[in-house]
Amino acid sequence: MVEPTPTRSDSRHGGRRRVALAHDWLVGMRGGERVLDRLARVIGDHFEPAGLWTMFDDGQALTSAIDTLDKHAGPLSRLPARARRWLLPAYPLAVRALTRDLARAHAERPVDLLVSTSSVAVKNIDPPGGVAHLCYCHAPARYLWSRTEDYAGSAPRALGLRLFGGRLRAWDLAGARHVTRFVANSTHIAREIRRVYERDADVVHPPVRTGYFTPDPSIEREGFWLVAGALEPYKRTDLAIESAVRAKRRLVVVGGGSQTTNMRRLACKTNNVEFLGRVSDERLRDLYRRARCLIHPQVEDFGIIAVEAQACGCPVVARRAGGAIDTVREGGTGVFFDDPTPEAVARAADACPADPAGCRVHAETFSEARFDARMLAIIDEMMA
Repeated sequence: MVEPTPTRSDSRHGGRRRVALAHDWLVGMRGGERVLDRLARVIGDHFEPAGLWTMFDDGQALTSAIDTLDKHAGPLSRLPARARRWLLPAYPLAVRALTRDLARAHAERPVDLLVSTSSVAVKNIDPPGGVAHLCYCHAPARYLWSRTEDYAGSAPRALGLRLFGGRLRAWDLAGARHVTRFVANSTHIAREIRRVYERDADVVHPPVRTGYFTPDPSIEREGFWLVAGALEPYKRTDLAIESAVRAKRRLVVVGGGSQTTNMRRLACKTNNVEFLGRVSDERLRDLYRRARCLIHPQVEDFGIIAVEAQACGCPVVARRAGGAIDTVREGGTGVFFDDPTPEAVARAADACPADPAGCRVHAETFSEARFDARMLAIIDEMMA
């Protein structure tokens, strides 16, 4: 006898199929949380959410879709959220606790699928027996595999990585075996998953709010360059500033972070660089609509800001690496530079094309609707 193909309403326990979510931490609204929000909406629309498991939850409101989930926080969540990056050696214990808690929940009401979104450690949750695990991977843990030097900027963290790095890498490799199927946020991360875990991954780009970030034909473009994002070492805002200073171009810097003081010091000898700090989405959209180009000097896993800018008709000057290979069409929606030098950035900015309509059309291929449809199709495949 041929078994019927499962549907979204079929379940081993009757009723709608139940999907559990896992996310590294809930301590703010950034790109990873926007992916989580869309997944929560897709799951809520088509399945029964079984809850959200996370290592840290500081209790702040994020989105309606995330806030209404039944949350299960690990034991580390009792500590201040700002301490999370100092607790790397304790992550295996935290994930083990989440594994036990998920198993208890599954015993009470069976779960049909686990979906994790991870760039740190929560993908290492071991799902209950018979439950498949889909991981949307933003990156293999950067502090272990790709940007160790960025995460070892202070003496205690550097010491911790020296003492526990090897053990944590072995644990992370073993944890990858708990994932049934990987989804990567870019072809760059798919290659990283292959390099680190020796696993293949589907590529589904993160959802971009192209319905919010839109052009405004009534606004005229101005001549300034824009750089936006956290002011952290790997973002290479210093490169954008040095380029603007040498080329004598006006640069607007949006964002804050540990490098704020250093970046202001770097620009102190010129009046061409303006620091706005963190701004609202409305202000950022206005800047995208007015800027001559967005300078994107870092190597990103995906780089959602580059797509937001294009959605507003703003071309991008990007390093030819990482997620930018997926998000920028050279000669159409932007231009690449290869050498991370101020001269190379300035030359690329001078050659940056101006095609607002083309930028918009390209950005729409990264819309929330496309993300929703692709992820729903993958979830349906795994349910079957």
